[in-house]
Amino acid sequence: MGATNLLARPRSVKGKVILITGAARGFGAGLAKRFAARGAKVALVGLEPVEMKKVAAECGPDAAVFEADVTDWEAMETAVAGVVERFGAIDIVIANAGIAAAGFIRSIDPKAFERTIEVDLLGVWRTVRVSLPHVIAAKGYVLVVSSLAAITHAPAMAAYAASKAGVEAFANSLRSEMKHLGVRVGVAHPSWISTDLVNGADEHPVFGPLRKSMPGPIGKAYPVPLALDALEKGVLRRDRTIHVPGWVGLLKLVRSSIPLIIEHGARLTGNVVAKADAAALADIAERGADVSSRPVGAGGAAAMAGKKS
Repeated sequence: MGATNLLARPRSVKGKVILITGAARGFGAGLAKRFAARGAKVALVGLEPVEMKKVAAECGPDAAVFEADVTDWEAMETAVAGVVERFGAIDIVIANAGIAAAGFIRSIDPKAFERTIEVDLLGVWRTVRVSLPHVIAAKGYVLVVSSLAAITHAPAMAAYAASKAGVEAFANSLRSEMKHLGVRVGVAHPSWISTDLVNGADEHPVFGPLRKSMPGPIGKAYPVPLALDALEKGVLRRDRTIHVPGWVGLLKLVRSSIPLIIEHGARLTGNVVAKADAAALADIAERGADVSSRPVGAGGAAAMAGKKS
């Protein structure tokens, strides 16, 4: 659903080695289980070894866990070397690891803002760069997980939107660079999906209601299986873009007008941004900026804990 190359035939992943970052939960865990069921060898990379071991146990004997922070060069080099030592190759890379810290630019905790950029953008760069020689050797496929946020730059999401827009641009450049080498590159744009990340964001006293106030389908959270179906099909076809749901792709056709629509929309809904801004300042005064704007969900907590001082 929502993917390009609709006429492309799905390829078998039986015996293929698939490296997935952010594999402890959400898309990463779900895709690992699906591809393992198809006979793939899955390498789970991330910061939560206990959770990843649970996922690996469900995947079966051809799954292995490699604890690594995607923002740490040495850790990623060690992880990739471990994957190749264990499985002999890397055919497909799914750069999925990501976190989200909500907050207005003038008041968000700087550490949370910068950590989001480090994980969501630089983490993708490091994952791809370190694993790319092996993907080139296999003439394989790289899927970078971007977001609807790369297209619709909502208030209180500057770090996340900037990272995901950067990830989309990164994938587009990479695709052109890899074509002559036989490597295909895809970028996924999921809308709000009911993962740990989105559910955690919805629990925030200020930014949860702000997200839910978005109009129509843009404010809806979609079920995880819907996204996994699209992502799985996209990887099997080695699609260049995957949109979840399909209407996300239509927004790209009018993306130049979206910032203006968001600005005017905020005014037409009772100045919701101004009210949220005041509420955010009050929340920070009560709980502190580090608590109010820390990355959401268990994955966000693990990313902040994994940050090296």
